[in-house]
Amino acid sequence: MTRAAPSGAVGMSPSLTRLGFLMQRTSGEMTRAAPSGAVGMSPSLTRLGFLIAAPSGPNASGRTTRVRSLAEANGVGILAAFRAAYNTRMTASTRDPVVRTDLPLGPVIRGKVRDCYRLSGGRHGDAMLIVSTDRISAFDWILPTPIPDKGRVLTAISAFWFDLLSRGPDPVDHHLITTDVDAMDLPATVDREPLRGRTMLVKRAEVIPFECVVRGWLAGSGLAEYRQHRTVCGAALPPGLAAGGRLPAPIFTPATKAESGHDENVPYETMAARIGGDLAATLRDKSLAVYARGAAHAALRRIVVADTKFEWGRLPDGTVLLVDEVLTPDSSRFWPADAAGSGRVPDSFDKQFVRDWLEASGWDKASDPPALPADVVAKTRAKYLEACRLLTGSLPDGVA
Repeated sequence: MTRAAPSGAVGMSPSLTRLGFLMQRTSGEMTRAAPSGAVGMSPSLTRLGFLIAAPSGPNASGRTTRVRSLAEANGVGILAAFRAAYNTRMTASTRDPVVRTDLPLGPVIRGKVRDCYRLSGGRHGDAMLIVSTDRISAFDWILPTPIPDKGRVLTAISAFWFDLLSRGPDPVDHHLITTDVDAMDLPATVDREPLRGRTMLVKRAEVIPFECVVRGWLAGSGLAEYRQHRTVCGAALPPGLAAGGRLPAPIFTPATKAESGHDENVPYETMAARIGGDLAATLRDKSLAVYARGAAHAALRRIVVADTKFEWGRLPDGTVLLVDEVLTPDSSRFWPADAAGSGRVPDSFDKQFVRDWLEASGWDKASDPPALPADVVAKTRAKYLEACRLLTGSLPDGVA
C-alpha cells in the first residue's frame, strides 16, 4: 500500500460500496496527493464513499498496516484485503481526517473545503447535503495535508450560530435542517460514521452571487487600501485609524463570488445594479444585523469579530435565507479581545500558522504546495478547537 500511485485510489467492486472509505496515511509516500488535496478517483469508484487520511499514530496506522498485512500474508491483493477488513467490520473512525467524499448520491459539487450533494424526493424535499472535509486552503491552493477535525469544528460552529440566530425577537431564516445524519434519510449504502459531526442537511436555495462582507475592524485588504487611499472598498473613512483598529461603525463591503482565485471587492452600487436595489438593501441590512448579533455574543466570550462574510440564498417563494457557513474561523477573522486595539493586527483563530509557514518555506505559490509539517498541523488544529470552545462553550462530540 505504501507504493500506491499518487492518486491513492484503490479499485473496489460494487460489493464493497458499504465500506465507504479509503485510508490515506499523512506520513510517507501517501502524502503525495494531488495538489487539490482531493485524491483522483475514476468513475468506477464513484460509489466508494470516503477518502480518509489517517493521522500517524498507533491506532490510525494500525488500520492501514492491517490491510497491508492481510494482503501480504494471504497473497490475495489489496482488493481482497479490503474485503476481508470490511467483513470483520473494520470501519473508519470519525476521528480520522476526511479529505474527500464520493457518496452514492449523484454528482458531487466540490469546493475548497466542502463536498455537496443535491437530494430530492425525500421527506425533506429539495435539499442539499453539505460535508465539511478537513481540507485546508491557503493562497488559493488546496493543500495536500488535512487538519484533523477541522470539518467537524466548522460544522459545530455553524450549527451553533444558526440555532442562536434563529431565536430571539428578530429571528434569522437559514437553510439548516439538521446535523443528525440518522435523520437525513440517506441510502443504506452510505457509511454514516465518517459523516457524523461534519455534515449538514440544508434547504436547497438559489445562492445570490455575492459575498456579503461586514468589517468592524481594520485588517487585511481593507487595511492595505486604507493606508493607500483612506478608503475600504471605496467607503471613505476618517484619518488616523491604526492597524487592527476599530472602525467608527461596521461597514458592508460586498464582493463577487469567484469560481477560482480571490473574490473581488466591488462597490455597493455595483451589487445593487446587478441584483436590484431592493434585494441589495435587504442583504446589506441583514448582514449588518447578523454581524452585530454575532459580535455581541463573541464579545461575551472575549473574542473580537474583526470581519466576516455571509452568503445568502432565496427559496422559490422568495424567502431570503442565510446559507453556507456562518461566523466560522474560515469565514471570519477572530481575534482575542485582549490583543485587539493594540496598534497592530492580532493573530487570528484560524490558519495563520499555515500561512506563516508557507511564506517562510520558499514555496513560489505557482507550483504544487508542500505538505505541512506535523507541528504546524497541530497548532492550526488547536486554534480551530480553541475558537470552537470559546464561541460555543464546548467541542464537537469525541473531539479533545
